[in-house]
Amino acid sequence: MANTLVHTQLNDVKEFLTKTSSTIGGFLNEATISQFGLEQEEDQTYLKQIFSNLRKLVVYGEEGLDACSVILQSEPFQKAAAEKTLYRIYHQCINEFFSPKNDAWYEDSRSAYTGRNSIKYYRNVPEPVVQLIKSLEGDFQRIREELEYYETDYRTKITQSK
Repeated sequence: MANTLVHTQLNDVKEFLTKTSSTIGGFLNEATISQFGLEQEEDQTYLKQIFSNLRKLVVYGEEGLDACSVILQSEPFQKAAAEKTLYRIYHQCINEFFSPKNDAWYEDSRSAYTGRNSIKYYRNVPEPVVQLIKSLEGDFQRIREELEYYETDYRTKITQSK
């Protein structure tokens, strides 16, 4: 029974990563910083920071996608490897989206309770970038809620095995 749950979550996360990586990758393949016509150098630097974080999300997403594919194809199903992969995806992809290491944006956790988008920016951001992040946020939130379990469960297992 537990294997079925983990298997289902891994499939769900794989679909999420496929969609997310494709969406962000498509945006990055078409968008350039110069096309937004930002006049202030600080705004250009800030947008470069945002693009850098989006590129990281694509790389982390593709790595997670590869890991999911390998585990889902293996027989018998490797539950421990799947849990470790879900834990890593939670940290590398989900947490990086809501709280990027380069502080490209931040999460206003109070917004989640009001039904508004929770990603906030430090400077003005071009509308296509804002719309991209908004379009991704709901799925990231859903997956975060599904994978939060692995945050505590996996750490507990690692601590107990030492």
